[in-house]
Amino acid sequence: MTPIFVIQKHHAKNLHYDFRLEKYGVLKSWAVPKGVSEEKGVKRLAVATDDHELSYAAFEGIIAEGRYGAGKVEIWDGGTYEEEVWCDDHIVFKLNGCKLKGRYSLVPFKKAGEKTWLIFSV
Repeated sequence: MTPIFVIQKHHAKNLHYDFRLEKYGVLKSWAVPKGVSEEKGVKRLAVATDDHELSYAAFEGIIAEGRYGAGKVEIWDGGTYEEEVWCDDHIVFKLNGCKLKGRYSLVPFKKAGEKTWLIFSV
């Protein structure tokens, strides 16, 4: 079965986009403050967050005030992806979404912190 991805626009304390890839039966997740760029080579900050259950890929709605991530969540894009490489020091994949299509990479940005990555189109 082809794994899925989802990008959720999240109006929390600060507007950001939650980028999620299905892997190992969960959604591996990153918060991307400026969203994933469609332009080749434009690097965007992506901060690793907790894994989410697969069912969360379909979530749209309001997270109640006082709860973690409080605010409005809406699906911005989603679809399937093809994994090319998944290592500790880089991930390469092809997105097959409605808005985003093509090859992307996630690489750790260790200078900025342990959970900090960069995401960009390759």
